Amino acid sequence: FWLKDQIFYVFIFGLLCFLGSLSFFYVFKDLPSPTKLSQGQFPVSTQIFDRNGKMLYEIYAEQDRTPVKLSDLPDYLKKATISIEDKDFYRHRGFAYRGIIRAAYYTLFRKDLQGGSTITQQLIKTALLTPERTVQRKIREALLAWAVEIIYSKDEILEMYLNHVPYGGTAYGIEQASQRYFGKHAMDLNLAEAVLLAGLPQAPTTFSPFGANPELAVQRQKQVLQRMVEDGYITDQQRKAAEETKLTFAPQRTDIQAPHFVLYVKDLLVTKYGQQMVEQGGLRVTTTLDLDLQNQAQASLSAEVKQLEKLNVTNGAALVTKPRTGEVLAMVGSRDYFDTEHDGNVNVTIRLRQPGSSIKPLNYALGLLSGYTAGTMFLDIPICFMVEYQPSYCPKNYDGNFHGPVTMRQALANSYNIPAVKMLALNGVENMITTASAMGITTWDDPSHYGLSLTLGGGEVKMVDMAVAFGVFANQGRKVDLNPILKIEDYQGKILEKYEPENQPAAGKRVLPAEVTYIISNILADNGARSAAFGPSSQLVIPGKTVSVKTGTTDSLRDNWTIGYTPSYLTAVWVGNNDNSPMNPYLVSGITGAAPIWNDIMSTVLAHQPNESFNKPENIVSQPICYYAPNPSDPNAPPSNCQGQELFIKGTERNIYGKIEKKGT
Repeated sequence: FWLKDQIFYVFIFGLLCFLGSLSFFYVFKDLPSPTKLSQGQFPVSTQIFDRNGKMLYEIYAEQDRTPVKLSDLPDYLKKATISIEDKDFYRHRGFAYRGIIRAAYYTLFRKDLQGGSTITQQLIKTALLTPERTVQRKIREALLAWAVEIIYSKDEILEMYLNHVPYGGTAYGIEQASQRYFGKHAMDLNLAEAVLLAGLPQAPTTFSPFGANPELAVQRQKQVLQRMVEDGYITDQQRKAAEETKLTFAPQRTDIQAPHFVLYVKDLLVTKYGQQMVEQGGLRVTTTLDLDLQNQAQASLSAEVKQLEKLNVTNGAALVTKPRTGEVLAMVGSRDYFDTEHDGNVNVTIRLRQPGSSIKPLNYALGLLSGYTAGTMFLDIPICFMVEYQPSYCPKNYDGNFHGPVTMRQALANSYNIPAVKMLALNGVENMITTASAMGITTWDDPSHYGLSLTLGGGEVKMVDMAVAFGVFANQGRKVDLNPILKIEDYQGKILEKYEPENQPAAGKRVLPAEVTYIISNILADNGARSAAFGPSSQLVIPGKTVSVKTGTTDSLRDNWTIGYTPSYLTAVWVGNNDNSPMNPYLVSGITGAAPIWNDIMSTVLAHQPNESFNKPENIVSQPICYYAPNPSDPNAPPSNCQGQELFIKGTERNIYGKIEKKGT
């Protein structure tokens, strides 16, 4: 027994030694030396191209960054950085358990996402390690943080941090950030400027004042100032003075094509690959954008908006997609990205706006799904809807008139409001939200927040979501998400991801029957049906092409839309003002403003394309529309009032020999 025990203990000891050696090798293999922190990095630029290989933008971290000494920087810049990034920097030895606990508290209880890493850890992640999230990397980070704290003083670590971390775009290090954003040396920054820069490293793309959401930079600045007050670095009076200080930004670089689209793609890349990989990893990104079409769309929109200035229209946006594949061919986020007076850098295609009547097709699609038909009769007469604990809701038509009995086709084609509200009352608000969400609208959540005005544009949407939702009609019931990227490879040619829409078309999820979408598309392409409101030769007509199109103008005259599509292409256009001020009432007709821009862009898109019609599903039948009162003495009497042919989903058509359609309002 003694011998067996000895053998067992030797075996256990050997196993532990083996596992220890394996763990040691796993952790320490290729572990970088902390002394490399003083040797600098050599990042490789990321390049973004259009679908034809034309360069759109080069995201490049310059190798000749200008180092600055900590002693040359304003004291409040150092304190702002410590306050927002690592409150206990001068007290911990690489790890701050209080910081980790505080980050967890803010994330869980204040819904304020924060990192728990110390400045030392962030320096190591930026300068020595790759950004992947693995157990091995976390162990290495811990060991290196401990080693760095032994080798370097706290001031040296803070100085290296301020010279290494990314502040957005090509700005690595505080000196380059100061030059990029404010056109001055870091030593000359005032408190308001220093605090704004101190808040950038956590999420440079998100918080950039030059990004898609510049207001987030100001919110972040206020957060840093408040933290400095809490930590005793500045007084509340200094905080208020800094918040009131006007920030004057340096002119932006103009060597960028399709800037709104590029930043949209960059945000997607950062989300998937991380900030460091995007700005230093040498990615080669081929996008779906057609730069020639993009430039034509930009020129058309900018020229038309300039003409509309007399009608108090200062901005516009446009989006061109391929519904079948989700490819984004053009994305014009504003009249001019570099127009600082009107917040031109804001990308309206991804911002919340009210859609006006352009949302009505989704409501009527639900009606068809529920058994109503394109021939269902609505009475367009004065009506008020009673809402509990609220004033009565009395919708009006855009022209101020009432049109009596109208079919669903006439109501949708001419964009009459009262029938649309009646349709929603029959469908139910919650059901419409469910259907719209399935079609791609991501911004409607709690049905209690909305009422019957939802069908007139009472719920905010994003243009990119509207493109997906209308794409369901173009795809005859299938939802295909937008995809702006065709291929991503590294600078050595290794393919990281690839999308070949012609060989691997997106299947899409079926969210509506093909019969429903066919009827909606047919109505929206029916120029005769909409002539009562728009005339026979409006900007909604593209000669020789079959195009389904819908306009929309909000009651407040703050948003004006036109969205139209064929089976292969979709174009959405919006005009309005970023400050949400109302436009001239002349735009209420819906065929001025966005419509001429839409017509110009869509005509360009379809110029060399054959005319396309939607495939007619087998379950679509054509029958006369006949309205009459029942004759008790002769239930089989033929109808006496027929008004031409209408499309029906088989099983919902009117029997021309006398049965009365039960669906109606």
